[in-house]
Order: sequence, then structure tokens, then C-alpha cells
Amino acid sequence: MAAQHQTTRSRDDIPEALREVFFVGNNWDGTVDVLDSSPGLERIGQINAIPDRDERLREIRDNPVKHAYFRGVRQIYGEGHDQFVDDVFSTPDGSAVAVSRPSFADAVGIDLTTGDIRWRFPVAGHRTDHMALSPDGTRLAVSAFTARTVHVLDITTGREHGSFPAGDKPHENLFTRDGRSIWNMSIGHVGNDLDARWLDWTKGDRRITVADATTLEVVRTINMRHRLNAYGRRDLSHSVRPATFSPDEALLYFQVSFFNGFIEYDVARDAITRIKTLPGNTATSSDRMAWSNDSRHHGIAMSPDGAKLCVAGVMDNYATVVDRETLQEGPLVPASRPYWAAVTGDGTAAVISESAADRVTAIDFATGQRGASVDVGKHPQRIRLGHTIPDWPPTSGR
Repeated sequence: MAAQHQTTRSRDDIPEALREVFFVGNNWDGTVDVLDSSPGLERIGQINAIPDRDERLREIRDNPVKHAYFRGVRQIYGEGHDQFVDDVFSTPDGSAVAVSRPSFADAVGIDLTTGDIRWRFPVAGHRTDHMALSPDGTRLAVSAFTARTVHVLDITTGREHGSFPAGDKPHENLFTRDGRSIWNMSIGHVGNDLDARWLDWTKGDRRITVADATTLEVVRTINMRHRLNAYGRRDLSHSVRPATFSPDEALLYFQVSFFNGFIEYDVARDAITRIKTLPGNTATSSDRMAWSNDSRHHGIAMSPDGAKLCVAGVMDNYATVVDRETLQEGPLVPASRPYWAAVTGDGTAAVISESAADRVTAIDFATGQRGASVDVGKHPQRIRLGHTIPDWPPTSGR
């Protein structure tokens, strides 16, 4: 599972007493569905991620600045909907989950037995975004989207270890396998409508920020604009979106704004080595302003052996498995605005969130064909592998 880095802990590191599951964050209705981690995707239960909704809304309405940003998140990033769940990870003992909640500008720890909030951490600024979990399962990197900041928290207590600065609109976070570094991708001002290529400069400071995971000192910044120019692709945006390392972490595969495909980057050489353009969909609007938050393809996951990539083509309404050696795509599997890709616990399939159909679907790495689908909550986005106590959900006490 380490090939993905979003899922962090190896299956060998998880105590046998815990149950391996998928957590599916339903952005618009504030719930988290819990599914079996196998390709069968059996639905186990659901978590209310906003038990304090009334309290938070009162707090927001009493503060004109918070209220203005709350409405802005709804209209700009939520496409007219509140964004109550972005990301979710479980604690090492499987007793709780940590959830980032964009509209509430916080991250919270939720007890899986009682459903109560154990801790709450308001982030800097006015919107939370993606998180990442350290390989030992103890620390969260949380993007404070409007504050150019990444917080690092203890997942059990919510205590802040510290933070580090990033570019405009920090988004995706990745821990390296050894847990020594955090990579943050700042995507810039994706909420504005200045989407023409000649207005790319208005999108702000977009970069990868690499921080020491212990000291939280920034050790490296990477501006992909220069690397893309050197490769001869000045036409592509350098807003780095979802990303995944190869198993040996020598290569980084990532998506960028407005592009139907992905890019391969050699970490040691500090150079782009290959760019893969995937098929477009004739039904996809050519109006870049119609694309959700500058996304065209959003979601990329790698098989544990590093042989295959699964790519989610959110605006092109398909997902596909790509051979990493040849970059040849397999069948284009129709999907309804697929917004993320993860890997099953046994590593045999990818799982995509079909955000417009309120379901998640498995895609077999070997055949590239669709497998099981299961209905979930409203507008599923992030899918994360984690674990619960074995007898969850409890039959009483919630």
C-alpha cells in the first residue's frame, strides 16, 4: 500500500484486532461512509461528521467575516453546496477518525463508538482542504487553503506540532515512505474565472513545498513552470493536483489543472521525463470556465507493485488503468464525474468516487474493467484506507 502514500500504513503494521476499511468522505451532506476494503466494497455503516453543525452555524452567523467566507466556500468551491467533508483518516487504534471540514475551516476527531467530537482544531484562514497521514499513523498534515499554511497535528489529540508555509491555496499533501518529509502541492487561485491560458499568471504562487516532517522547516520548493517549459510544454498549467510516488519514490506522477492526462517527474534529476495525454470526451465542454475548480482530471492511484496507475477523468466522465511502463491506457470505464482514486486493501483494484452519482466503484487493475459499485452519501470525494475496531458499528450507545 505504500506506493500510494495517501493510505500510509502497511497492512503488516495494523494490529490483527482491527478491521481494514475504506472511509468515503461525502462532501455535501457531511457524512463518511465506511466500506469493506476489498473489491466487493460492502457497506458497513456511516458516520455523521458534523454532529456540531448547529453550534458551528451559530458561530459563523455571529461573525460577519466568517459568514462571508462560509458563503464564498459554498458558491465558489462547493458549486452552490456547503462543503462539510473533504478528507478523513483513522487513528492508530481504530477508535476515531479525523475529518477536515472546509465550510467550517477546521479539522475534528470523531469518536467511532459515541459519535462525539473528541477534539477540534480551527485552521488558519477560512477553509480546510486535503490532509495526509504519516506512515506511523500518528500525525496529520492539514492544508489551510486560504492561509498559505500546512498544519501538522497529533491525530489522537488534535494538538498542533507546528506548521509550515506553502504557496497559494495548499491542496494535496504526501508523506514520504520513511516519514521524514511532507510534500505539499499549492494549486493557486482555482476559484477565479480567469481561466484563459494567457491569464495563467493570475492563478498565483503555485509550487510544491517540501518540509522536514520533524522540524517542519521548508527544505525545498519546486516550481513546475520551469520544468514544463524545459520539456516544451509551456501550454500546460503548473498547478499540481493529486499525485502519487512510485514505490521507490524515484518518480512522482501528478495531474495539473485543465489537463486530461498526467506528468512523470524524476525527483533526483529534478526534471519532467514523460507526459501522458489521455483521450478527451466529445461530450466534455470546451469552456474551461465550466470545469470544476480548474480540474479536468482529478484522482490518481498506483497499484502496490508500481505497474499500473488508475486515473480519474472528472470532467471527461471516465476512469482508466494505465500501464506505467508503456503509458498505454486500458478501457475507458464510464463514470459520473469521478473525483478520486484509491487502492483496495488487497491491492488488486482501484476504487473511484463517482461524485455526480453518489457512489464508489472498483476497477480491476489486471483487466481495467469495472467491478462492484456501492451507493454512498452526497458528492463523495476523498476515499482513504483505514481501520476501525472489529465490532464497529456499535449496536447501541450512539
